[in-house]
Amino acid sequence: MEEFQLYALVTTLIVLFCAWYIFKRRQINSGGKKKLPPSPPTLPVIGNLHQLGLLPHRTLWNLSRKHGPVMLIKFGSRPTLVVSSAEVAKEISKTHDLSFADRPGLFSLNKLMYDVGLIGSPYGAHWRKLRSIVVHQLLSSTKLKSYNSIIEEETGLLVEKIAQKFKTSPTPVNLTDMFAELANDLICRAAFGKKYSETEHGKAFLELIEEGVGLFTFTLGTFIPWFGWIDWLTGFNAARDRVVKRRDEILDAILEEHLNKSPNESKEDFVDILLGICKDNNPGVSIDLITVKAIILDIFAAGTETSATTLVWVMTELIRHPTTMKKLQDEIREIAQGKQQITDDDLQKMHYMKAVIKETLRCHPPVAIYFHAAREHVNLMGYDIAPETMVLINAWAINRDPNCWDEPEKFMAERFLNSSVDYKGIDFQFIPFGAGRRICPGLGFAAATIEHTLANLIHKFDWALPDGAKGEDLDATEQPGFTIGKKEPLLVVPTKSYF
Repeated sequence: MEEFQLYALVTTLIVLFCAWYIFKRRQINSGGKKKLPPSPPTLPVIGNLHQLGLLPHRTLWNLSRKHGPVMLIKFGSRPTLVVSSAEVAKEISKTHDLSFADRPGLFSLNKLMYDVGLIGSPYGAHWRKLRSIVVHQLLSSTKLKSYNSIIEEETGLLVEKIAQKFKTSPTPVNLTDMFAELANDLICRAAFGKKYSETEHGKAFLELIEEGVGLFTFTLGTFIPWFGWIDWLTGFNAARDRVVKRRDEILDAILEEHLNKSPNESKEDFVDILLGICKDNNPGVSIDLITVKAIILDIFAAGTETSATTLVWVMTELIRHPTTMKKLQDEIREIAQGKQQITDDDLQKMHYMKAVIKETLRCHPPVAIYFHAAREHVNLMGYDIAPETMVLINAWAINRDPNCWDEPEKFMAERFLNSSVDYKGIDFQFIPFGAGRRICPGLGFAAATIEHTLANLIHKFDWALPDGAKGEDLDATEQPGFTIGKKEPLLVVPTKSYF
């Protein structure tokens, strides 16, 4: 039996190699009229998948330094364009925005997030309808202003929670967990009318989001169906299916709760609006229950992970750079002048704080790589890009381009003082929230959350590492996933309280 399995494996590999060789010869013979971007060498069948590593944004950056800012690689047999410069990102996100407005169809990732939501849907009428619903019903300028009271209240509760721990004894607090709960509660209150972290299925959903985000990785089975058995063998498929099953159970419970509540029970929230659109069944506007669940998941995944991840990184960098921390403390405390509550007007005066946040987003963009797909043939920078080519815009690499940034490896908030460069998608050397049609619609809400939280934490407390450790000792290893977070939880000690 074992000899037969070995014979079958060897035969399969020989057939695959022959098929790959024939394909490559035909590609060479027929591709003379096309100018393709430079490429690193590929292996039969798997292409360049073996070069990705656990942190693709770093390995792709290293490859691009050798082969150029426009690089064509292969994920299995799928051509993939890797972009690592602001100039090319601008061509894709502005000049050829419509041509690159699709998302690549990746089975495992689409299964985790649904393939009918705002994140995973291809560009078209359905996607435009969903974006319009989210932007106008949840994230309009009027809505964002109405959320200020929620943000102020929740950040105040976070400060009180830390203060209570400080009064008991100055022991370490886990800011990673606290920021995740804060972001989750803010999104829930804004979108669903209440904090789901206080409910049984809400707490489970928060844990599920964290687990699901960790599954946003490149696998052999994603790009080479023949090797799907490897994803089964490693346990990836089982973990994915477990998350998908539990996800549906929790979302069904949320929808059931809203469908059964009486009209006078509470004011209308975002889920009620989505269910209303679903019930009305108006031509051109209607959505089904699967789409409702997809939008809810998009809001949770994108809204909680990006804000919480950025808050962890900004506090990490401040502790690693005491001089920056002192400058920020001086600015915030001078402007706040002992106030119990920091206002929006106060935040607008905190220019150094805004520079610190921008520098954190430059060094640690919450989403390091943005996925696109070509909808048609495009001539990009003189290269021929075929339809359905997957496109990876490496925002992390662009943020480290020495052609755009002085000493890009250093954390220097001062680079953003007296600078007009912003993260709203028009400065292509700095796109932590993406750019073009696919720019993150929630960046305004994320920015408000981060600013309020950071200002209050720096205003109310002094911070140190446990056991007298120095800032340079703080581990800044990255955790792979949909968002690039800090691998180890951020444990810090509030050493002094200013109440």
